Order: sequence, then C-alpha cells, then structure tokens
Amino acid sequence: MGFKKKDNQLYYNPIRRAVLSHQMIEPGDKVAIGMSGGKDSTSLLYFLDLIRRQERLGFSFDIVPISLDIGFDMDIQPMKDFVEALGYELEVVPTNIAEVVFDIREERSPCSLCAKLRRGILYKYAKDMGCSKVALGHHLDDAIETYFMNFLFHGKMSSFEPISYLTKTEISLIRPLIYLQERDIIRLVKREELPVIFNPCPVDKKTKREEIKQLVSSLSQSYPDIREKFVMGMEQGTNEDFWQKSISK
Repeated sequence: MGFKKKDNQLYYNPIRRAVLSHQMIEPGDKVAIGMSGGKDSTSLLYFLDLIRRQERLGFSFDIVPISLDIGFDMDIQPMKDFVEALGYELEVVPTNIAEVVFDIREERSPCSLCAKLRRGILYKYAKDMGCSKVALGHHLDDAIETYFMNFLFHGKMSSFEPISYLTKTEISLIRPLIYLQERDIIRLVKREELPVIFNPCPVDKKTKREEIKQLVSSLSQSYPDIREKFVMGMEQGTNEDFWQKSISK
C-alpha cells in the first residue's frame, strides 16, 4: 500500500496543495477523522495515514479516527478491521440521533437536523480527545453541489470553506480532499479494495442533494471542465464580482 507514480498527480498533489495552502494541518496537530463508513471518509483516512507515515508534509501529526453510532443497524466490523490494520483504534461514539430525527421529531426533511446533531457530537468528542482539528471527507463534487444547492434553494452564491474555525468548540474543521474529484476517489476505493459500509438511512439517495448531483453530472457532459472552473471561481472570485444593492437617492 502506498502512493504509485500516477497517484502523485491524482491524489497526493491536490491533497498537499489543500493542506498546505489553507494551513489545514500544522506540526504536532492531533487530527480527528470523522468516519461514516462511506468511501469518502475511508479514503480520507487512507490518504492521511500514508502522508503521515511517509512524512510527506515535512512534519509529524497524529490521527484519531472517530465514528458515530447513529442508531441504525450497521455492521461496522469491516471499518474497524481497516482502521486497526492501519494501526489505529476506532473510537465509536453511541448516540440516539436516528431516534430523535425519525421517531421523536418525525422530520420530513431529516438531513439538516441529522447533520447538525452529528456535527455537535463529533466536535465535542474530538475536543475531549484532545484534537484541535476535525477532518471530513468532503471532496470537490461535494463543494460544487453545495454551491448549487445554496444558489437554487437559498439564493446564495457560496459553498463550504476548505477550513473553518468553530469558536464554540475551538475546533478547526478541515477538508483535505477538497480538490479531489469523486470519480477519482471511487477508482481508488475499487483499486485498493477499501471497505465501504452500506448506509441504511431510509432517505439515502432520495434527497435534494442527490438531485443536484445529477444536475452537476449532466452539466459536466456539456462542460467537462466545470469542476476546474468552479475551483478557479472560488479561489479568485471576490465579493466585488457580485451585484451589490444600490441605494437610490
């Protein structure tokens, strides 16, 4: 297991660019990784472990894999085995999120509340474990989908940041895979046979985000460089590029 020659261009270089240009990880950091069992968080641990062991950043840092037990019936043993094979212990945090969202609150659009509850518990547990950073497996496709969701549903032209400081928990939220395309992550998971846990959530693949994912996929057929152009726009754009409300006199 390790970076192959082509991997440097597809994976390592974009991750290194994200981490260093946005100062996501610094010497001596203790970084929690939110492990859902999906391909993205599993790939994130795979990459950061390689980078840490091979000292690709030029300094050392620690990794703490954390998984939240949402309350669904999930077999996470393959994820545990994978984490342990890399030399870590998976911290599993029990929660009643599924009960709150689906049984108590009976949310018609449960994703927002579920995400809010998961984030709160994850950040607090990471802080209790002595972590200063929490890494999530959001990639470039997630970023562009979030942009379109904000634009189409809320009239906002924005996406999530590569790094965000959370004042309440004093934790920095980082996204080291922000420059990676989802298709490349899928290829990596298949090639390395990384474990992917089935998501039993009843609304999985039935959300507005899934609709936006299909929209972006459709747009990319006509505009193959849409993801690269999105990165350019997010990195080079400023507020002055957008219309400002004028005050009539």
